[in-house]
Amino acid sequence: MADYNYDAFSSEDYDFDTEQGPAVGQKAPDFTLRTSNGTARNLLDFDGDFLVLELGSITCPLFQTRRPGMAALDRDYPNVASAVLYVREAHPGALIPAHRDQADKIACAARLRHEDGETRLVLVDDLAGAAHQAYGGMPNAVYIINRHGCVVFRSDWNNAGATRKALAALVDGRPIRAKSYFRPSWPSVARMTLGRAGKGSAADFLRSLPALIWANLIKRNLRLLLGRVPTVAPDMRC
Repeated sequence: MADYNYDAFSSEDYDFDTEQGPAVGQKAPDFTLRTSNGTARNLLDFDGDFLVLELGSITCPLFQTRRPGMAALDRDYPNVASAVLYVREAHPGALIPAHRDQADKIACAARLRHEDGETRLVLVDDLAGAAHQAYGGMPNAVYIINRHGCVVFRSDWNNAGATRKALAALVDGRPIRAKSYFRPSWPSVARMTLGRAGKGSAADFLRSLPALIWANLIKRNLRLLLGRVPTVAPDMRC
């Protein structure tokens, strides 16, 4: 558990080369979780034809950058459910350190709603990150799950524009063509997010920046460019 809730970020905490978690066409794992206000809820208990599930934390610049686009998607598709799975702090620092207990994690999730204005349902993973690791363990992955609990779209890194295009295709019953290329966070959001986390957060991030650029902006995007997008029927059963 101590290794999962790391005190200092390093690119070595993540496997950027291996796709983990449920693939397109597989059953999405279900978990009983607490919401940011303490209510128990099953992850796959949702209204609508699809659930758009994004993983994130308040110290993740990528997640914070995607939030406006994901909020707009949530507003534009009222018949689709949206939720955030709150995971470990991506870039802990002196002011927002790694979670020490579940109450600390719930408090950070509550800050996401009350301080940052997050309007989507926020589900809080357990301290050991059971749901996070079942969904691949990346800091800002996104999944679209249909009403039968099957994964019909996924990306290890959320690209809000690509997620919108994928959802539009699913709602219309069309094949997904969008490729979810990795896009860096906005520099202004990164500065704000890492500064808010406190001393140590920005330094740890900058140390790993060359490795992150190589693994994600170059290698991952090249693999995606040369590969094919897996597609399944929007209402498939698995």
